Amino acid sequence: MIARISGKVIKQNQNSLFIDVSGICYEVLVPAAIMRGIDKGLNRDIPITLVTYHYHNIEPARSVPILIGFLNEIEKDFFLQFISVSGIGPRAAVKALANPLSEIAMAIDQGDISFLKSLPGIGQQRAKEIVAKLQGKVGKFGLIQDGVLVSVPESSSGIEEEALEVLVQLQYKRPEAKEMVRLARERAPDITSAEGLLNEVYKQKVKR
Repeated sequence: MIARISGKVIKQNQNSLFIDVSGICYEVLVPAAIMRGIDKGLNRDIPITLVTYHYHNIEPARSVPILIGFLNEIEKDFFLQFISVSGIGPRAAVKALANPLSEIAMAIDQGDISFLKSLPGIGQQRAKEIVAKLQGKVGKFGLIQDGVLVSVPESSSGIEEEALEVLVQLQYKRPEAKEMVRLARERAPDITSAEGLLNEVYKQKVKR
């Protein structure tokens, strides 16, 4: 299992990067929403690091390994949620995630079928299935500030610290993130998980 890849980009297509790792070139599929962020910070003279989802595409008489790349674990987590919907495989998800992930997450949370069915390869019925499966579960992804190349922070203890580190990873300034977490905790003191706390932060952001 390949969980992360680091190397220099030697070629770029619309939905894939070719990354040289010590003389071995890997093709990594990248959703358009994430490719835009990579483009903004890409310097081909400097190695890039991507978090990856690794799976095998089973074809007649052979199994083809596929890598899909993300800027951070948050984006990968959203991708995993997205492919948990029946009928949406990894390649279909790469194609569908063409809009900023925060916009897609907000559309899911708000049950916006019209927006979701406009995503490449997602029709009316699939959009309804996405909402039925994921509504109320992806609020924290609405906090993603798209289009920035970031590093993955180390995990922290305590749900407030964990929520804080996620917000910092999403490019919120630490003082702002601390205040967001504090207000969320005040509004919902019974929350017992970082994910619940982030969902509360998201709800407050939407109300503004």
